[in-house]
Amino acid sequence: MENSTKEISHDVAVSLWKNAVLSVETECERQPEIIMVKGVCIGTLGNFSASTGKAKSKKTFNLSAIVAAALCDRPVLCYTASLPENKRNILYVDTEQSAYHCQKVMKRILRLAGLPEDKDCGRLQFLALRKNTPEERLAIIDVAIRNTENLGLVIIDGVRDFIHDINSPAESSRVISKLMRWTDEYQLHLHTILHQNKSDDNARGHVGTELNNKAETVMQVEKDKADGSISVVEAVHIRSMDFEPFAFRINEEAMPELVVDYTPSATSIGRPRKVPFDPYREISAKIHLNVLERVFTVTTCYNYEAFCNALKNAYLAEGVKLNYNKVVDVVTFLRNKRMVLQDGKKKYIANPEAHY
Repeated sequence: MENSTKEISHDVAVSLWKNAVLSVETECERQPEIIMVKGVCIGTLGNFSASTGKAKSKKTFNLSAIVAAALCDRPVLCYTASLPENKRNILYVDTEQSAYHCQKVMKRILRLAGLPEDKDCGRLQFLALRKNTPEERLAIIDVAIRNTENLGLVIIDGVRDFIHDINSPAESSRVISKLMRWTDEYQLHLHTILHQNKSDDNARGHVGTELNNKAETVMQVEKDKADGSISVVEAVHIRSMDFEPFAFRINEEAMPELVVDYTPSATSIGRPRKVPFDPYREISAKIHLNVLERVFTVTTCYNYEAFCNALKNAYLAEGVKLNYNKVVDVVTFLRNKRMVLQDGKKKYIANPEAHY
């Protein structure tokens, strides 16, 4: 059942509490930076990152460059990597392609790294999990991580295949919690892929919202609007400073190569493309929290229409004017963030355990 939760005993809760307490008197080590783009860190040990993009935007080619850089310790496209001596091994997981196509990806990585294509690399383990169920995939990766010595980098292409329902908050939270536990417990970096919606540039489903909220870096890979043979990589969400976008194309040898001195294509004449409204990006956390406090101070539950009207007025009081379509987007955002819930009568109520 989606709403079932695992009961935690008092003794276990006390132990977890004590382990979670931080002190300013104890020095916390800074996590090693292991993956860079043009000198900007996008990946540290103990965290995870992600790439998003539409289908056929060359996300897997971009992943190949990241892994190759980690294998050869030299720049590949605009990536450089520096794995510690005791964290040199890499686990690559593919959940979508056949064994034949997975092997093509593996050979491409080896070739980009300057390694023999016909000989396995002891530092790279490649898993093809297309035939497995979501539960089996999670179990296999859990065992692989647990039993791979000196593991520093895990690649998962793609995380959607760990979930039956991409819009399930419970399933999404469970999978993202797995990623956070693996990276923290084993002090490795994990990079995963998730497709974007066809209608906009948002990562798909509730799991996409969770990725944006929890990932250290989220990169977008998209085709150049004027030249479909070029793919552009840029940061969407990043904890460090932004890096300058870069572009690559696939050459005659089916290998990604950097487009030197790339500049974005000029906007075509006519009405400019409107960027989709994004409540996460365009409205601050403080305003969202103020609005919910204001709305649920009036009453504890709302039907859909009343909730939309209350939100519209509350955001306006905070200086944010929303039309009906934007209010609908905000309701979806608040539900995906689990900041509001629906009770048994489908009434909207505040989630007392919500956090931004």
